[in-house]
Amino acid sequence: MHDLIETESQLDALLSQPTDELVEFMRNLDGDIIILGIAGKMGVSLGQLAAAAIEKAAVPKCIYGVARFSDAGTRERLESAGVRTIQCDLLDRVEIAKLPRVRNVLFMAGRKFGTAGDEPLTWAVNTLAPANIADHYRDANIVAFSTGCVYPLARADSMPDERVAPAPVGEYAQSCLGRERVFQYASNVWGTPVCLYRLNYAIDLRYGVLHDIATRIWHDQPVDNSSPAFNIIWQGDANQQALRCLSHCTTPANILNVTGPETLFTEDVARQLGELLKKPVRFSSTPGETSYLSDSSQAVKLFGRPSVTAEQLIRWQAHWIKSGGRSLGKPTHFEVSDGAY
Repeated sequence: MHDLIETESQLDALLSQPTDELVEFMRNLDGDIIILGIAGKMGVSLGQLAAAAIEKAAVPKCIYGVARFSDAGTRERLESAGVRTIQCDLLDRVEIAKLPRVRNVLFMAGRKFGTAGDEPLTWAVNTLAPANIADHYRDANIVAFSTGCVYPLARADSMPDERVAPAPVGEYAQSCLGRERVFQYASNVWGTPVCLYRLNYAIDLRYGVLHDIATRIWHDQPVDNSSPAFNIIWQGDANQQALRCLSHCTTPANILNVTGPETLFTEDVARQLGELLKKPVRFSSTPGETSYLSDSSQAVKLFGRPSVTAEQLIRWQAHWIKSGGRSLGKPTHFEVSDGAY
């Protein structure tokens, strides 16, 4: 693993580098793959990774990538990687009816930011679109991306595992549970094999919790420490696990927490980033007692520990910020605990 990441092309190459386990998985996977909502922060690298794994496996398998594609550059990047892109509005049933019926589906579409004041659109994107897709792909394996925000806020010594009942706070998290319930309904009624992929938080260096904290320190701004702890996972590892979850789709729907095994404390991470950035660290809040946290023990049993540790990610992030690495300008708002996004 690289000691530091210097360029965006190096970052993209690392995110799309398949492991031997993923290559072997693709070699044995039955059928093509479609990634719905591929144009988001995580989807592009997931599509590139899937295409790279198939190429290395030397199997005749197709990767379809579906989105509205408001950014032509994103579509071009995917096409150049070998992904067959399709423009489609997932709220439009007429358009969905034209999508190829494949054996393996990764559903990534969702809406979070901008929910406050436009709650109906968030609910439509997070529940109606899944209903449309669950109907169209009732005979496929579906990995449905979700979030740890469906869990109750927790203390660091009692992180929720998959057996903990959801208790979503706010309309965004409630609508995410609605998305899960739609796919669970499909699994129960039509026998659709489903895996609910509860992720928090992926790290790409251009965005993420570490990026948010490091950027504030670099610009001499106080760090919001109201959320005392968090979990993270390298986006490359999260992508590998998402694809391999296609073999863990079950009826009734399976649930899997996806994040790193380490529990990180906001103030400790901020001080470590401050040392690496050679900047003073200030805090703007009083730490609360609970955060959005997840116990990923089950994922570790299935896939092993992530290839990149939290310590390595912190070093990578500090260097990325210090060397002027690009930002997507999309804060995670990990410090929000009232569900208002």
